[in-house]
Amino acid sequence: MQRVKRLQSVFGLAVIITLASVLCVRNGENLFLNPVNLANVVRAVSENGIIAVGMTLVILVAGIDLSVGAILGLTATVAADLMMHKHFGTLGTVLAVLLIGALIGLLNGAVSTKLSIQSFIVTLASMSIARGIARFWSGGTGIPITYGNEPNLAPVSYSLLSERIAGIPVPAICFIGISIVFAALLRYTRFGRYVYAIGGNETASRLSGIRVTRVKIAVFTICGVLSAAAGLIHAAQLNQGSPNDGIGYELNAIAAVAIGGTSLSGGIGTIPGTVVGALILGVLDNMLGLLNVNNNLQMVFKGLIIIAAVVLQRKK
Repeated sequence: MQRVKRLQSVFGLAVIITLASVLCVRNGENLFLNPVNLANVVRAVSENGIIAVGMTLVILVAGIDLSVGAILGLTATVAADLMMHKHFGTLGTVLAVLLIGALIGLLNGAVSTKLSIQSFIVTLASMSIARGIARFWSGGTGIPITYGNEPNLAPVSYSLLSERIAGIPVPAICFIGISIVFAALLRYTRFGRYVYAIGGNETASRLSGIRVTRVKIAVFTICGVLSAAAGLIHAAQLNQGSPNDGIGYELNAIAAVAIGGTSLSGGIGTIPGTVVGALILGVLDNMLGLLNVNNNLQMVFKGLIIIAAVVLQRKK
């Protein structure tokens, strides 16, 4: 039974996929299983999934990060501005954007640990700060991205983030690669063991010699970097950077983590579980969209699934 409970999110994904396959049929054509649609599902899941990987680390140490959506909006805006107006190349843009994400994550971790302020409050404040900086930076409007080799055009190489390799969307490849790296980090490294230990019992971890503050700051920094990476992908997929992008992404990331079986009180959870949780949300959104379900009702269904996932956690 314990093994079954650990795989509850996998069973949930199987049920959602089965329902989508059965219900999304029109004029004899299975709309859900269409290869183009499946590629779109994976592409749509990738941004939220990358953010959710970082959110998993934060929640494992019993924290929360509400700034991830604002970081995505800020970094997407900065990426567009650097390429279109500041003549940055692809590598320079990527490095600058990831640095911004790291700095915001570092600030979140340092303030919450050094000043002993709940991460909920700190990241709520940084969410407002990041969103305000993004709107100030762009003048409150989106910055379109146009590719070319002339001045004031984005480098063509940046568009690779919106392309496909062997039929697989590049964002999905990035998501898979990031998930594998951090799954291995948590499972096979000392840092991963420290993350689980701190989430399980922070006081005991501190007394046993673990540098709790350093690990927590590192976790928030990683979450910021991954949110910035999602921002880079977001800008490439939409061909623009807008300061209003990413609203609500923090809730989707938390939902993916919770549905994937990570305990919101910390210490329990895995990256593969989060990947499955992100896929469940992506398939659900796609299925409801294909069935022309009202957007407001889609939010209701998503909320009910999150509640059910948390209830099942408590019964483990």
